[in-house]
Amino acid sequence: MKKRFYKNFTITFGVCLALLFASMTFTSENVRAGSYNGRDLALAILKNESTLISSSYTDTDESGHRQAIVLSSLGTLRPTDGTTFALLSTGIAGTPIVTTDATNPGDERGTWFGSKYGNPRDSATLVMTLKVPLFMHYLYYDVQFLSAEYPEYVGTKYNDKLTITVNSPSKGTTQYKIDVNSGYFVLNSNSIPGTGFDIFAQSGNPADVDIVNRTPRTPGADGGASDLIPIGGATHPVSPNETVTVTINIKDEGDNQFDSGGFIDNLRFSGFAQTKIVAIKSVEDLDGGEVESNDTLRYSVTISNTGTVRQINNPGNEFEDYIPNNTTYVLGSAYAQYGTISYDAANNKIIWNGDVPAETSRILEFKVKINQSTPNGALISNQGKAYWDRNEDGINDAIELTDDIHVNDDGIDQDGDGETGDDDPTNIYVFAYDYPSYVTEDFSDDTPYGTATQCYLGRKWFETRENSACGSCFEVAPSYHYSSAQSFKTKLRQSDGPQYWNYSLSTLEGNLSWWEIWFACGDVSEAYDLSLNFKNSNGQDIAKIKLNYFNNGSKPLDWVLQLCYFDPVNGWTCLESDYPGGYLRNSWYKIRIEKNGTSSINYILSRSWRGVVDSATGGQLSAPFSNLKQLEWSTTKEPAVCPMFFWDEHRIGLTY
Repeated sequence: MKKRFYKNFTITFGVCLALLFASMTFTSENVRAGSYNGRDLALAILKNESTLISSSYTDTDESGHRQAIVLSSLGTLRPTDGTTFALLSTGIAGTPIVTTDATNPGDERGTWFGSKYGNPRDSATLVMTLKVPLFMHYLYYDVQFLSAEYPEYVGTKYNDKLTITVNSPSKGTTQYKIDVNSGYFVLNSNSIPGTGFDIFAQSGNPADVDIVNRTPRTPGADGGASDLIPIGGATHPVSPNETVTVTINIKDEGDNQFDSGGFIDNLRFSGFAQTKIVAIKSVEDLDGGEVESNDTLRYSVTISNTGTVRQINNPGNEFEDYIPNNTTYVLGSAYAQYGTISYDAANNKIIWNGDVPAETSRILEFKVKINQSTPNGALISNQGKAYWDRNEDGINDAIELTDDIHVNDDGIDQDGDGETGDDDPTNIYVFAYDYPSYVTEDFSDDTPYGTATQCYLGRKWFETRENSACGSCFEVAPSYHYSSAQSFKTKLRQSDGPQYWNYSLSTLEGNLSWWEIWFACGDVSEAYDLSLNFKNSNGQDIAKIKLNYFNNGSKPLDWVLQLCYFDPVNGWTCLESDYPGGYLRNSWYKIRIEKNGTSSINYILSRSWRGVVDSATGGQLSAPFSNLKQLEWSTTKEPAVCPMFFWDEHRIGLTY
């Protein structure tokens, strides 16, 4: 149905209407004339104000910006986020009734800012420039469309519309439109009280231009609205960290009459998604058996994207891995099912370029050959680097080190992320070596106040048990040592029970031929004993030595220390030191126990700077000397002042 400029009104009504307009007192919004930055509108709409870079607002009202307003409520309209929302209108926004000059009763033609039918059409536009936060991929907002064109002008050329346009540099331009002809008027005047669009034809028939008021009647509803619509997601895709432009426009179509309004609030970015790269690496000796010179090693690298956003093939390499020392790249062995992999001969490294889709992995492989000249026991170690885009700005700004998940955590945080179990290098030892004649534990690489462990070329042969006693000490000591950086401290009381050193000589494929250690002891004024029992895997004794503090009755050295060994025939026998009476002073001594034939054991005592001070031969105990499994430390005393011993430069000799 067409809008008609004249209606079937009586002359009397026209005169009355003219008198009514002449007698009205007009009010105006306290706004600035001319274009302005529209920041108040933008802040009322945005959920996160920090995303706003700039804004601007224009409309066709030459008397000020009455076509937009910030409100905390308007009838049934309420903020969907925060305390305010914005309302844009083709007439005066926020009026109590959308009639000409907001009169009640009044003409439903509304307020216009040019001629009724001419151009430009009444229009209001808010433009916002926004920064998309990291990891956000969609723009959302809440919108509601209200119009006095309903119901009589649905399906005509008088098609007022609200358009929201989002311009994304990466995703292009997207629009959401709602207009009169969409027919999405689920609410009429009865359902939107207080909005200004709750108007009713006085005649009860809204089929033409009417004088309306706010008195509900049925029939007669002469305004309508959509419901509150959440818009976003796939409608407006964006990319993290980019700058987008959001344009909100409401406009008359066909003429400048019959006002429409657009509610908008809670504009936000969401769709949290991010890239997360994890890289693991393993190595396999393709020749099997022990790793030896001339063997071929195959490295397998898995680069996984555990996130929900694709890692694209950005400028620069997505992966680099230097060929490890003591090896040579096998030409043509680099393989990747996806992307491009190659060998950079100038820099002796593998490089790969490609994408990694969300929740997907890329597998890379390459081979190296161990050089003929590789020394015995050499460590072959390397670690690749995956380069990836943390914030989706097209630049690989993050590095993920490869992790060998087939080995124990090395306790070192290589990549600075606070974790030590996600960045272990891939190590392999060359075991083509002459078996060692002896191995050493000097405690220099152990954690102070903790347990001690020692490996030989990756094979663990020694560890101490953690001390859980409250009155004793059985731990690595950083404060006092013989020749290395640290030592091992013992301070034991009988009530705390025995402590243990454990040996795994089978990993070295050898048998024990001798055992020795340097130790230091201080003077003490109480009786004390410390026993060291050497045991096999069945708990049988191999050898025994004991340190005894006893009172010799001679001042100033009333209490002195002696070192004894146990012989199955003669019992406990003391080794003499270089002091009268055979006592030990506050100094460093070394005790060595060695196999002598098939049934005897030599005990040798040395002192720092003096060499051997005494030696003796005793009989073998109940178990073979070669089968050492455990050293048990114990005492029968409970001293108030407990003597402290330091042990260092521990060595064991091996035969094969």
